[in-house]
Amino acid sequence: MTNDLSINDISILYEDNHLIAVNKVNSELVQGDKTGDIPLAEKVRQYIRIKYEKQGNVFLGVTHRLDRPVSGAVLFAKTGKALSRMNTLFRNSEIKKNYWAIVKNRPPENEGALIHYLVRNAAQNKSYSHETEVAGSKKAILNYKVAGMSENYYLLEIELITGRHHQIRSQLSGLGCPVKGDLKYGFPRSNKGGGIDLHARELSFIHPVRKEQLTIIAPTPKDEIWSIFINT
Repeated sequence: MTNDLSINDISILYEDNHLIAVNKVNSELVQGDKTGDIPLAEKVRQYIRIKYEKQGNVFLGVTHRLDRPVSGAVLFAKTGKALSRMNTLFRNSEIKKNYWAIVKNRPPENEGALIHYLVRNAAQNKSYSHETEVAGSKKAILNYKVAGMSENYYLLEIELITGRHHQIRSQLSGLGCPVKGDLKYGFPRSNKGGGIDLHARELSFIHPVRKEQLTIIAPTPKDEIWSIFINT
């Protein structure tokens, strides 16, 4: 791995004996890949190792992922039991996932549902959206509403109903509203640092062990474009 490991780089949103949630910055990998960059999962594992003075391997289960250029809440499991139960919640769509996106173009309606059929191209690491079902496609559904506007941009609140590869990015592009900075899906300019203005704002679910309602909220990145719309 090529990066120096620092646990000071992570922002803990929630932690108990079973789960830990972190606010991912928009340049981090959730899990390792061929780049050799140290992933968020390893930083969280090191945080647990140091905080609790654990020896040897530390269990940490990845319950879901965010694309590297996306920021926001990522949830990990600290026990095998929690991981298994969280996997079931995600598989059964029992977790409410809300995102915020900044776009240049206003959607045709102030709010609505988007239904597309996505085809993933693994070689390009990209998903293409279609209005009707095509061979190899998977149905993708999200709800959106315009939550704010500035002189040049619009803030969209998005409830993700299904969980497809690059779903929000592809569907908003199909709507004619690519996420700011997302060159892959049609925005004309990149953001400084290569991130995009898509943020996993909130996860809400029944705790897999305590059986209590849990809502995790991730503050937006501290940069100029987000400060136009929100202060937290």
